[in-house]
Amino acid sequence: MWSRSNPVLIQDRWPLVPAPVEVKNLTGTFQFSSKTRINISSGDNEVRKIAELFSGQLASLTGKSLKVSTRSEKQSIRLELNKEDDICIGNEGYTLHISPQNITIEANKPAGLFYGIQTLLQFIPPVKQQGLVEIPCVDIVDYPRFKWRGLMLDVSRYFFTKDEVKRYIDQMSKYKYNVFHWHLTDDPGWRMEIKRYPRLTEIGAWRVPRIGLFYRFPPPEPDEISSYGGYYTQDDIKEVVRYASDRYITIVPEIDIPGHSKALIAAYPETSCNGAQGTVYAGETGGPGENVLCTGNEKNFEMLDHILDEVVSLFPGEYIHIGGDEVNKEFWKNCLKCQELKKKHRLKDEHELQSYFIKRVEKIIESKGKRLIGWDEIMEGGLAPNATVMSWRGTDGGIKAAKAGHKVIMTPTNFCYLDYMQGEPAIERHGGGYLRANTVYQFEPIPESIDPAYILGGQGNIWTEMISNYRKVEYMTWPRALALSEVLWSPSAKRNWNNFVPRMEAQFDRFDQDKVNYATSIYDPEISIMKDAKGNSQIVFTTEIHGLDIYYTFDFTFPDKFSMKYTDNPIRIPKGATEIWAITYRDGKPVGRLLTIHIEQIKLQE
Repeated sequence: MWSRSNPVLIQDRWPLVPAPVEVKNLTGTFQFSSKTRINISSGDNEVRKIAELFSGQLASLTGKSLKVSTRSEKQSIRLELNKEDDICIGNEGYTLHISPQNITIEANKPAGLFYGIQTLLQFIPPVKQQGLVEIPCVDIVDYPRFKWRGLMLDVSRYFFTKDEVKRYIDQMSKYKYNVFHWHLTDDPGWRMEIKRYPRLTEIGAWRVPRIGLFYRFPPPEPDEISSYGGYYTQDDIKEVVRYASDRYITIVPEIDIPGHSKALIAAYPETSCNGAQGTVYAGETGGPGENVLCTGNEKNFEMLDHILDEVVSLFPGEYIHIGGDEVNKEFWKNCLKCQELKKKHRLKDEHELQSYFIKRVEKIIESKGKRLIGWDEIMEGGLAPNATVMSWRGTDGGIKAAKAGHKVIMTPTNFCYLDYMQGEPAIERHGGGYLRANTVYQFEPIPESIDPAYILGGQGNIWTEMISNYRKVEYMTWPRALALSEVLWSPSAKRNWNNFVPRMEAQFDRFDQDKVNYATSIYDPEISIMKDAKGNSQIVFTTEIHGLDIYYTFDFTFPDKFSMKYTDNPIRIPKGATEIWAITYRDGKPVGRLLTIHIEQIKLQE
């Protein structure tokens, strides 16, 4: 039917992600045929564009394309804009009515029509069929919980092509994400063409090639050629912005300053405090060295003004992200220009010096009709008057900013850092933190006692220190981003992990058809060690998904359903055992990966 291994479909009977606000099941089915048309009103070019994109999506999914028509048809999929919002669905909400005769999607704005189409497409089995395609009759009323539903991709540590970025955006749009945060600059690379400062991409976009464990690479050798990297031309960026806009995704560019600026400084050394020529950071042991812009150099603000002129001309969205995180203020402490500036403006410490910098940049950005957004470190020394805060070091920064009357996007590491390992570390071997899909699903963006009006929404982040190719970007994103999409779109009262699992699994067939490299870590058991009353070590297994059977061995035998079965009781480790091998089954068939773990590497249960 709809999903692999035949789990029961619970949430409103249908495998939709994110879950709609309201679903009413009706009798009968709608059958697609060669006579089915996509019907729109004449004269609305934006709705026509949506209809044509829908026709292409449908053809990709089923092998059958539908014609777009402005004439009333007996059997049609009608896309209609409301004149009044009678049921309070807002700018991104929609209603979807499927009857045996017609399908009607209504919305107040074109974005709602687009999201209604994404829901409709999930009713269609992701298998190209020769015969009729039938879908169930339903009534749906749906609208998002949050305004900001974002994913961030870091293209500085490793570069991803224009087409890969577009592919990422395309997958985001299917699950009703509406913000793509594009981390374009950082210590390991400047990825955006700035015509006034060509050295930013001639030098700043390239580093010496390295692969493996970022932050542990050997430094550049004398005369080693900086051959790894790349950048987006301004024409590339315009193309990606248009592509995202057609899918109702706003791109928020990030130009990370005043820290994380090694690539900029390598191109223009005079922007740093010591003015020394360096190389683009390649992830070597010891860090990037001096990577902070000199606050006491007035020419730096002139340069940023010119750079931001070109940035805002390319990105029509409301926000420009300026980073502002992890600024090494020791460089400012040892800089005469910075100290003179601090004395001149009676700033008590380097935190207030950072605040001075951020406030100057905010004025530049606002003079160009945009708003500033930054990581929660921009609060250090005093928050810029109109800044929006992206809270990543937990939620405390966001809470403080919201209480001070600032807008906030919640993206705490313990729920939203999708570059963290999502499965058993013995397999993932990725480093960094640990974040399972069911933990992402527990994320609540609105803290207690905070006015929800100040929380714009939330965002998942993909930092790429350990992600050197696009296939791994997909692996780290999906399916955890499915869980996050439901957190950000659906009513919190509808959230139920056991209901979500079969709907999530139903998307795996769609990923397979789209050749998306999603992770299957949800099927792998988690393993830990606990001590019994006598201090003996015992192994404990848990699973994210209910109903999985775990089989294991200690003797280097590949486990299967004839091996020892875990029974929810801790396992005493046999004397002499050095490894445990384990695998999960469901309905008598293996679903997880084979785990082979050195017992000494298993963490003690807290």
